[in-house]
Amino acid sequence: MAKLYFNYSTMNAGKSTVLLQAAHNYAERGMQTYLLTAQFDNRAGEGRIASRIGIGAEADTFVASDDLFRKVSDRLNDGPCACVFVDEAQFLSQKQVWQLARVVDDLNVPVMAFGLRVDFMGELFPGSAALLALADEMREVRTICFCGKKASMVVRKDGEGNVVSGGDQVQIGGNESYVSLCRRHWRDAMNSDDTLF
Repeated sequence: MAKLYFNYSTMNAGKSTVLLQAAHNYAERGMQTYLLTAQFDNRAGEGRIASRIGIGAEADTFVASDDLFRKVSDRLNDGPCACVFVDEAQFLSQKQVWQLARVVDDLNVPVMAFGLRVDFMGELFPGSAALLALADEMREVRTICFCGKKASMVVRKDGEGNVVSGGDQVQIGGNESYVSLCRRHWRDAMNSDDTLF
């Protein structure tokens, strides 16, 4: 039976690597998959999912106005699809997460979504909030803070390496912009005891 999976983590935990490995496992068995990623995250090139360790694959893209149920239905018209993989799932809208749930329920195709759980302010992304509510199974892709504890938060840094405590929720970047930390060190970095709460 098909399920909606949400694989979540902080920045630089290896989510795209896990996605690409899982898609490769299907391909090795002769099964076709459908890869999707956010169109505006073009760090690896538009329509490409890439990992920091150097592996990558071509993917279709989505924008906020896309009907993902229709996109997957159209893909199925071109041939069988054993699984749908969605990278950068935090950028999905709530409506699009419901559309992916319909892919699972009505088309019987499993969907594996990979994304961030929270932003640099410790707030849920809309897509992640919807996935936490609707996913049949959730899996954490773990990474560590510099202290060795599990990293569950992320800070954003400016061009000079200073931690920022405000700004737009979405700013595309990698190691140059974000650092994953445990909750305690995130609080220290954000001075959150005095400023956020």
